[in-house]
Amino acid sequence: MTDWLRETVGSGSLLLAVPIAVLAGLVSFFSPCVMPLLPGYLSYMTGVGVQDLDSARRSRMLVGSTLFVLGFSVVFVAGGALFGSIGQNLFQYQRQISIVLGIIVICLGFVFMGFIPLMQREYRIHAVPAVGIGVAPLLGALFGIGWLPCVGPTLGTVLTLANNQGTAPRGAFLTFTYCLGLGIPFVLAALAFTRFMRAVNWVKVHQRAVNIAGGVMLVAVGVLLVSGVYDSLVAHLQTTFGTGTSAI
Repeated sequence: MTDWLRETVGSGSLLLAVPIAVLAGLVSFFSPCVMPLLPGYLSYMTGVGVQDLDSARRSRMLVGSTLFVLGFSVVFVAGGALFGSIGQNLFQYQRQISIVLGIIVICLGFVFMGFIPLMQREYRIHAVPAVGIGVAPLLGALFGIGWLPCVGPTLGTVLTLANNQGTAPRGAFLTFTYCLGLGIPFVLAALAFTRFMRAVNWVKVHQRAVNIAGGVMLVAVGVLLVSGVYDSLVAHLQTTFGTGTSAI
């Protein structure tokens, strides 16, 4: 297990992709359809009224938010494993696939910046189970499924990179790091609600700038994929760190 983890994390492709995935998760959290609804999320996942979030027991807030994050992580990691396995089967067409997926990622970047109005509509699952810690994992899974159109641009980029990993375990690991970027802010907000909301309010004021920055990041990743620079950087990292490309 230790050797597998060392080889996986140390692979050139993941050394480059993991920071992008974590940042994509953070961008997803601070998107207009996630961050403004944070108090509601916390209330549902912990069974605590919005007005009582700051005074609730920290242990309850920690457990509820962690279970919620685990719920949507299962959904996203399964998708990463699927895309990774597909990439393994289509490895001989990796260059052509990188070009096509890179163009898609560029389009997703413009969607995130709001430059494609027809794709700004959001489709969500509005029905939620009864509140409380016991249903927090289910609520997280519903979030993962129902908010896919909302987090789609950033998650789509991560799934594209997962496809490039060439194996299901690496694809799953990459989307797991995306879930860390998206999930850790939920846990921090649960543990320090009032202080975290101050940061949230600052982001709301600068929401347009956050969207532009996130969209530029996605477009940049897409350009790297289309141009072949991404593959060159991966090869360079593999040479530098002495990692191979053997399947795991």
